[in-house]
Amino acid sequence: MTNKEIARHFNQLASFMELYKDNPFKIRSYANGYLQLRKVATPLSEMTDAEMGSIKGVGKSLVGKIREILETGKLSALEEYKAKTPQGVQDMMEIKGFGAKKVRVIWKELGAETLGEVLYACNENRLITLNGFGQKTQADLKKKIEYYLLSKGHFHYATLEKAAMDTLIFLQKKLPDALIELTGDIRRTSPTLKDIEIIVGYEEDIDFIFDSKNLTLDHKKENIYYAKTKDDYSVCLYQYSPIEFGSKQFLKTGSQEFIEAFVAANQGVDFKGLQTEQEVFDKANLPYILPELRESATIIEKAKNNTLPSLVGVKDIKGVVHAHTTYSDGLHTLREMAEYTKNQGFEYLGITDHSKSAFYANGLKPDRVLQQMEEIDQLNEELAPFKIFKGIESDILNDGSLDYEEDILQKFDFIIASVHSNLKMTKEKATQRLLTAIQNPYTTILGHPTGRLLLSREGYPIDHKAIIEACAKHQVSIELNANPYRLDLDWQWIAYATSLGVAISINPDAHSTGGIHDIKYGVLAARKGQLTAKQCLTALNVSQFADFLKNQKSKVS
Repeated sequence: MTNKEIARHFNQLASFMELYKDNPFKIRSYANGYLQLRKVATPLSEMTDAEMGSIKGVGKSLVGKIREILETGKLSALEEYKAKTPQGVQDMMEIKGFGAKKVRVIWKELGAETLGEVLYACNENRLITLNGFGQKTQADLKKKIEYYLLSKGHFHYATLEKAAMDTLIFLQKKLPDALIELTGDIRRTSPTLKDIEIIVGYEEDIDFIFDSKNLTLDHKKENIYYAKTKDDYSVCLYQYSPIEFGSKQFLKTGSQEFIEAFVAANQGVDFKGLQTEQEVFDKANLPYILPELRESATIIEKAKNNTLPSLVGVKDIKGVVHAHTTYSDGLHTLREMAEYTKNQGFEYLGITDHSKSAFYANGLKPDRVLQQMEEIDQLNEELAPFKIFKGIESDILNDGSLDYEEDILQKFDFIIASVHSNLKMTKEKATQRLLTAIQNPYTTILGHPTGRLLLSREGYPIDHKAIIEACAKHQVSIELNANPYRLDLDWQWIAYATSLGVAISINPDAHSTGGIHDIKYGVLAARKGQLTAKQCLTALNVSQFADFLKNQKSKVS
């Protein structure tokens, strides 16, 4: 269990205690424990009780609870609260921006115990009569509940990936002579998924594979097995004859739009009974289309015209841009981030700690900016030819301005401009805010354009076309934030951006050394958007990236 997973127990415990108006001192203690533990770099499972007790804000009681979580996987105090709290009330607490105090008011004063009841109350305008609720709060809450209900039962690709691969390996061992592959959304590397889909080409009965340890059968319908992994993730397993494996794999992999367009373009052609997908494409006189591209009809035209893109790969990424250190809210020091990045084979690191207005993330005041720049200079001498570039993730303020005076802005090698606050603007205001930031000559990269958190928070509304066109006009690159909970810019806008010459920067937004590896998820999303290495900013080598930043500086003069 990771430190963040352990810490999450204490955050939940603090929320439940607040829901029941329990001891405020304990609430603060557990909330603080959550904040401290999630920042600890050494795995808690490898620490002694004394070492845990030396962590700021972690006393004997907390150490005991950490040990309990490590040994049992649960926290009994938290389980007790869950046992006496209706599931619908627990669901309310899962919704971002819907804190324990508001949940308590709705539960105790309105008597609502399910999200459906709260939605009905919103439609009846009943929330505005409650203390702390107004028309705006009610409308915002209604929207969040609808989004939560729509997203429930879905998972991030990164969450299901390991379970999918483990299941695949398990099946290959059980059925060594069978054809077995992932299919559906997970094969297309969709950012969010409902389940793991697997296709099996095997003639004989496969009921024996469900061993209740690795894979438990829920029910079967004709040739489809509905099962659960050991971690309770849903698996949909399709069984077909090996002779028709290719035909069925093709059919199950593509989106509905892609398959319908493919069939319409090949009327009268029989694609049944083919053992490999390559045979399907050969019959259609088309080059092989990679699974991640099988989303829309437009890719079929590119295949017909022999203009399928050569997609960017993880190995194409030469530098890590957008990384945080202990100067702001990162887990590792500047030196640790730099040495780790270098040891992973990257040529450069773009450090972008939070700017001064990000008080919640220990944003850098001007004096600390200069202090960090001095340390970067020293490390660059020591680690050459590896290069650290001096950047900042500047908050875009409400009026669209950046977060420092010009004398500080001009000292950075590059600036990622991002919105982190006041996310409830109208589409017009939110768009204008970003347009103002893009027009600022110091802006190099527009960070996570919508601020979305997949399955948790919708992005703020923006006019994507206007934003992308402004980036093209003002030579601003756009970030594809590779954190699997963001993947923002959405892949569906990449083709439009690159068609206008806008470079896409695949950035991990790493808050630890391990976070650097999120680049993989950014690349997977970028590939869905048909991004090539030539269109990717972080595929530039160190000298090319340095030249790019020098050219960017000319915007200021």
